[in-house]
Amino acid sequence: MITLRYHITSIAAVFLAIAVGVVLGSTTLSRSLLSGITTENSDLGTQVTQLEQDRNALNARLADGDSFAGAIGPLAVRGALDKRTVVLITTADAHPADRDAVKALVTAAGGSVTGELQLTDAFADPAKADQLKEIVTRLLPAGVQLPTVTDPGTLAGGLLGPLLLISKADNKPQASPEETAAALAGLTEGGFLAAAPDIAPAQLAVVLTGGASTGDDAGDEAATIARFATQVDRAGAGTVLTGGLGSAEGSGAVGVVRADTAATSILSTVDNVDTPAGRVVVVLALAEQVAERAGRYGSAGNAQAAAPGAPAE
Repeated sequence: MITLRYHITSIAAVFLAIAVGVVLGSTTLSRSLLSGITTENSDLGTQVTQLEQDRNALNARLADGDSFAGAIGPLAVRGALDKRTVVLITTADAHPADRDAVKALVTAAGGSVTGELQLTDAFADPAKADQLKEIVTRLLPAGVQLPTVTDPGTLAGGLLGPLLLISKADNKPQASPEETAAALAGLTEGGFLAAAPDIAPAQLAVVLTGGASTGDDAGDEAATIARFATQVDRAGAGTVLTGGLGSAEGSGAVGVVRADTAATSILSTVDNVDTPAGRVVVVLALAEQVAERAGRYGSAGNAQAAAPGAPAE
């Protein structure tokens, strides 16, 4: 006779079997899962170690390349700027080490730096644009004509270009020393130049920047420097605009120029002046400007080649 106790005992046995099965099954699953995770973690650790080794090897190769470029650079540019004169214009974010290295290579190439001019943060500040344009118009020397375009970068380039570069047509200064001194003093007093030391006009110019601009006005600031450099180029035998990492981006002055085919047809750009090889390219690009050629050089995606004469990428 099947009693109620028998039913209860049978049901309890079924649930106990299920519970034991779940425990045993979960234990086996957990062990398999943990074993798989342990193996995968070990594999990932091996991959990380290998990637670190690859990175260290690449960094060592880059360091070797920089050392080689730094050592061979003066030999590579020898005679490239024989008896040429260069004026160096730096922006507020330009690195002093890049400036000093470019100056040294210009000298090694047979050229000479006739002076330096540093632009302040205010120069590219959109909030100061009207003030800059007013000073430029007021300080314009007789005989110098401003461009019809009225953005601050182009107007400032229209003033400083003829002051800093000799005429391409006759190799003569385009303003008197007194006019140049007065204009530079006015821009210095206005806060647009960090200093206005004695500068002799040169045949060529280098406009040296840092990387990409930042902040809400980054695009406007980069455009001001790009248009300034383009207009300076029109005043003499040639100009090279150069910057470091990020300078070829849309918020970098080099990047703004490279997006303008009219500008790239006359102005050379170099996007890796923060490397020894890039500094050599700046000097080679200056020599190319003398020959009335222009190019986009460096390591960024919008560069056409690593250096003048190198295969296009």
